[in-house]
Amino acid sequence: MSVRLLISDDHPVVRAGLSGMLSGEPDFEVVGEATNGKEAVALTGELRPDVVLMDLRMPEMDGVTATSHIKAEHPKTQILILTTYESDADILRAIETGATGYLLKDAPREELFEAIRVVAEGKSPLAPTVASRLVDRMRGTDEEALSTREIEVLELVAHGTSNKEIAKKLWVSETTVKSHMLHIFDKLGVTDRTAAVTEALRRGIIRLEP
Repeated sequence: MSVRLLISDDHPVVRAGLSGMLSGEPDFEVVGEATNGKEAVALTGELRPDVVLMDLRMPEMDGVTATSHIKAEHPKTQILILTTYESDADILRAIETGATGYLLKDAPREELFEAIRVVAEGKSPLAPTVASRLVDRMRGTDEEALSTREIEVLELVAHGTSNKEIAKKLWVSETTVKSHMLHIFDKLGVTDRTAAVTEALRRGIIRLEP
C-alpha cells in the first residue's frame, strides 16, 4: 500500500524536485501540490493524503498555522515539516501545533524517504540538531532555554516593538512583559534589549525575516 503525499511549498522548483524524486519510489504516491498554507489545508480536505510535506515560510498562511488547521480537521493526517529553518522558535511552534516530524531540506534523499515512511506510521523523525534541542528542553538540562512565551516576546523586541505594544499583542500586562524581559536577560547573560536580540540571533533561538 502506497503512502499518499501532499507537497506544500511556495517554490515551484522545490515542489517539482520533490515530486519527481518521490514519484520514483514504488511506495509513494504524490497526490497533489500546494503553493501556500491555505491551499495545503484545502487540498488536505479534498485529497486526504497520508502525509503532508510542509514548508514553514509561505505566503497567505505559514506552515505552522496550516499544520494547526490540518491537525484540528484531519487528525489522522501526518505532517512532516521540511524546511531550511531550525531556530528554537520554529521547532517549538511546529511540534506544539501537531507536526509529527521535522526535517531540514539539506537532508540526504534516503533520510527523507525514511522519515516519510516513519511519519506515515505516526512516529516522529527529527533532524539530529532538532532532536537534541527538544531532548534538552524535556529533560530540563538546558537551564538557559527560553520558554515559548519568552521567545515570542524576544521576536517582537527584535522587530522594534515596545513593551506596551508587546503587552497589547500578547494580551498581558506591561509588568508581565518586563518580567519576561528580565528572565530573558538573565538566561542570555545580557543587560539590554539590543544585546538580547543579538545573542538570540547568534544562538539560533530566533531569526529575522529576510
